[in-house]
Amino acid sequence: MTKKVNIPTASGADVQTVSEAVAAQLKAHRKSKKLTLDELSRRSGVSKGMLVEIEKCDANPSIAILCKISAALGVSVADIVNVASSPAVHLVSSQDIPTLWNGPKGGSARLLAGTTGPDMIELWRWEMQPGEQFESEGHPAGTFELLHVEHGQLRMSVDGVEFLVPAGSSAVARTDVPHQYANDSKGKLVFTMTVAEPH
Repeated sequence: MTKKVNIPTASGADVQTVSEAVAAQLKAHRKSKKLTLDELSRRSGVSKGMLVEIEKCDANPSIAILCKISAALGVSVADIVNVASSPAVHLVSSQDIPTLWNGPKGGSARLLAGTTGPDMIELWRWEMQPGEQFESEGHPAGTFELLHVEHGQLRMSVDGVEFLVPAGSSAVARTDVPHQYANDSKGKLVFTMTVAEPH
C-alpha cells in the first residue's frame, strides 16, 4: 500500500512550502555526498525519474520512499523533512510537524521529531480510524520500533505473525521485515511510536 506525503493544511502548514523544503534538503544532502541521481537511484532502489520529480518539487513521496532515500544518503527521514534535532535544542512548533500518512478514513501519522544522522531515532504519533491499516516494507537491518497504545487496540503483523496490543500496553518489534499496523476495532486507535535505525 503506497501512501502519499500529505502536510496538514488545518494546522496552517503550507503543503507547497514543505514540499519545497523536502526537495531542497534532498538535493543538498545528495550533493554533499557527491552522488549523482543515477548513483542515488542505484543505492536507494528508487527510480531516477522519481528522484528527479522529488527534487523538482513535482512529487509527494511515500514514507517508504523517504526511508529508502534517507538510508541511502546516511541521514534520517527527520533530516529530509526538516524536523531533526540540532546539537543543542531544536524546538519543532505544532504547525511545523508534518503528517506523512493520511488514512482513507481520516487517520494520520505525524513525525513529531527525530535525530539527525545515520543512527536515527524518530518519534511518531499515529491515529487510525476503524478499518484503516498501514503496510510497510522492511526497514534497514537492525531497525526496531517501540510502540505504546493510548486508545483502542493495535493489531500488528510482523513478518506474517500477528500481535494484539491493547490500550495501556506497549510493544517492541524488529521492523527490518515487512510489517503492518491496523485498527480492527469500532473506535479510534491512537499510539505513539519510536523508530530506532542503527547504522
